[in-house]
Formats: sequence, structure tokens, C-alpha cells
Amino acid sequence: MPAEAGSDLIKKLDELVYVRRRLKAGNSLYHSGDRFQALYAVKTGFIKTESLHDDGRVQITGFYMAGEIFGFDGIATEQHMSTSVALEDSEICIIPLDRVKNFSREFSQVQNHFFKLMSREIVRDHTIMMLLGSMQSEERLAAFMLNLSQRFYARGYSPYNIVLRMKREEIGSYLGMKVETVSRIFTKFQDQKLLSVQQKNIHILDVEGLRKLIGQHPSK
Repeated sequence: MPAEAGSDLIKKLDELVYVRRRLKAGNSLYHSGDRFQALYAVKTGFIKTESLHDDGRVQITGFYMAGEIFGFDGIATEQHMSTSVALEDSEICIIPLDRVKNFSREFSQVQNHFFKLMSREIVRDHTIMMLLGSMQSEERLAAFMLNLSQRFYARGYSPYNIVLRMKREEIGSYLGMKVETVSRIFTKFQDQKLLSVQQKNIHILDVEGLRKLIGQHPSK
């Protein structure tokens, strides 16, 4: 779902970083309509992005954890289409676009990395549309938990023990579900021994069971 960088790339990007900024939980880094001037890498913490619909509804469009880059939504129009908000106290590396361009001219590897990141962002948007358009509620939440599990594993954490930084309401907004539906499905997954749920602490008990829910073949 989100664009990924990983610890190795974060180290390579140190020269590009203009400044590191600390955000308190609930504070924003940029707002929808702001001029696009930089990309942002999460050093520590957790970020969400959200968009405001014409009818006043807020739609969560992404969640980003340490080692991931966000802000690509501003590339096409040169202004951000969403607002970024810290879900917890976070530290963000600001990477000015001009530095990215100049550095990419000298080092093709960096350019290739950013092309891959942009590609993953496009895939993430497509995946969200697939989730909202073709999957039932239980399938959406199963896919969401599997995605978080994969991202935790990619960063050296346990893929089975997940601490949710986002609220149930925010998960519902992201997946196009009511908060009551999210809570009900978490309870159902716990009854089915797919998950163990203790408020924000989630333990995945049956990965294959979650995969079957969304039509994925069991891993060999």
C-alpha cells in the first residue's frame, strides 16, 4: 500500500535531507493545497494522510511508518492533494525536490530508487481502489492486517505482533467502513482464532486463514 524506502535507503538519503522536523501527535506537516516542494521520510513515529471531500467528509488516504516516504501526491499538480498528520510524536526528514533532482542527475541509483517509490505509490492507490470496489468488509480488514504485517517484517519487527497507531475510526475511514463494522470484524476474527485483540495490540494467530479470506494461496 504505502511507498517504502527501508533503512538502507534512508541512510543514502542523508545528504538530501534539508532538515529533520519533530511533530507532536496531531500536528500537520503540510496541508491539502500547499505547494509541493519536498518529499518526506519517516525517521520515527507514524503518519497518516487524509483528504477532505466536498461534502465535508474526511477520507484517510494512507498510513506511513518509520522507513517510509510520503508526499508523492503533489508531483503531478505541484501542490499536495492531501494533509499529513502525525498519529504519534514523530521525527520527519524533509527532502527538498530540487536536491532530489540534482542528486539524481549525478547518481542514477538514487533516481531509480525514486522511480520505484513512485511506482509503489501508484500501486498503493490502485490497491485501495480494488479494496473499496471489489472486496467485502472482512476481506478489506484482512488485507489491511496482512499489509501491516508485511511492512513490519520488512523493517525487522515481528510480523505477528502489531501495535496499531491508528484508531478504529481511522481504519474505517481508510477502508471505507463504519467504525462499528471495524470493531465487529475484529471481534469476529478473534472468535475465529485469526487474531488476538487487546485494544491496540494485535497478535496474528493465523496468517494463512487471513490469506484465504482474500483469496491468496497459502505460502509454501
